[in-house]
Amino acid sequence: MDTTDDLDTIDTLVERARIAQAAYEAQGTQELFDLAAQAVGWALMKPEHNAALSKLAVRETGLGNVADKIKKNHNKTLGLLRDIKGIKSFGHIGDDAETGLSTYLRPKGVIAAIVPSTNPLATPVNNIINALKCGNAIIVAPSPKGARPLAALMEHIHENLRAIGADTNLVQMVPIPPSKVKTNRLMELADLLVVTGSQNNVRAGYSSGTPALGVGQGNVVTIIDDTADLNDAAAKIAASKTFDNATSCSSENSVIILRSVYEEALRALEDAGGLVLNEADSDQLINTHWVNGKMSTALLAQDIDVILERTGLSDKARPNTRFLIVPTTEAGEGALISGEKMSRFLSLYVAENFEEAVSLAIKIQEYQGAGHSLGLHSKDDAKAHHLAMAARTCRVIVNQAHCFATGGFFDNGMPFSLSMGCGSWGGNSIDGNLNWEHFVNKVRIVRVIKENKPELEDIFTGFWEKAHQ
Repeated sequence: MDTTDDLDTIDTLVERARIAQAAYEAQGTQELFDLAAQAVGWALMKPEHNAALSKLAVRETGLGNVADKIKKNHNKTLGLLRDIKGIKSFGHIGDDAETGLSTYLRPKGVIAAIVPSTNPLATPVNNIINALKCGNAIIVAPSPKGARPLAALMEHIHENLRAIGADTNLVQMVPIPPSKVKTNRLMELADLLVVTGSQNNVRAGYSSGTPALGVGQGNVVTIIDDTADLNDAAAKIAASKTFDNATSCSSENSVIILRSVYEEALRALEDAGGLVLNEADSDQLINTHWVNGKMSTALLAQDIDVILERTGLSDKARPNTRFLIVPTTEAGEGALISGEKMSRFLSLYVAENFEEAVSLAIKIQEYQGAGHSLGLHSKDDAKAHHLAMAARTCRVIVNQAHCFATGGFFDNGMPFSLSMGCGSWGGNSIDGNLNWEHFVNKVRIVRVIKENKPELEDIFTGFWEKAHQ
């Protein structure tokens, strides 16, 4: 197929989506939109679907592990459906007599979602549910490795949409094989882009000329202070670091421990499955994972036995080894070990006090991960407040397993999402978790009210007194 055929294919997809979306909105009711969202959720959450699709995703992408993908697909989808249950996302939502404003919600139109190979099922389903909840149509552009799992998922989605009488053209995907030509054309024609994955994709989305919601790079740094429950912190870090073989952008990549509890905390991390490497083994790991300064696929999101074998560490591992620990003092620009890893190892630092730990965390995230999130294990809530004002981060996750908590979980108040905005620090247009509110346009009726015009004294008195004017 030549480039012209590729462009024509995408043009046809978008045209079908526009027709389907117009009809969906015209006959739209909240009941219909909610039903469509449920249909998509069950297409993935149905246990036999989830198991088969998760196996296919791991086989095709070579990333993660089946059991954890099943859990991720279930929990992320269930949590999202919980979040949006009972939410009015279409039509008239309220009047304000004081301001004279009435507010309506309308769909954006045709959404284009660019999704990564790390989450080839949960991320598109999250985007599709949010789109349909708000009356949109959506076209998903998968990564090459994630295309076949998505195509299989689409069959279940279309089956469920037909069961409720909905047009299957509301949910489409870029045909296999996906390509940059097709994706770029889609980005040009859509009404809104949602881009999750590589920073190259995010930058392409922002430069496409279409309004875009991109999310920043993760490179989570977690601080353990001298008030922390060390065993609890270690268990949560281990669970987060190893879940789905660290495919999550919210998996811990660096841990900073205060000197006063360093030895005890390190023993707790070892008891939780961490294997501490010496300098030579650390160098071998680094040179395997990064080649000429770029991340290779050798250790990327692999099982621990694969990592141990490829780094020559099998004989040194203990029976409980689940992840690797690289003690280091190198951080920031030029220190690959302090960057995002997406593998079952983390860099470990010691800080003399909390202020030094904060400075080090900032240095690491100025290199990679600005705006995304920081972790803190502490019983001193004032330190979380300090981090919120000192670091360039949009989330401070306290005493939680980071990769579960950042995208929302059943025991915290964040919206369930697989796409975390990083604000201006991460070069993003949003600073919160991507959710249904990003998939609507707000329309306001504006009426005349009693004039509310202040006198100059009401505004400038403070300045006049200070400036002696």
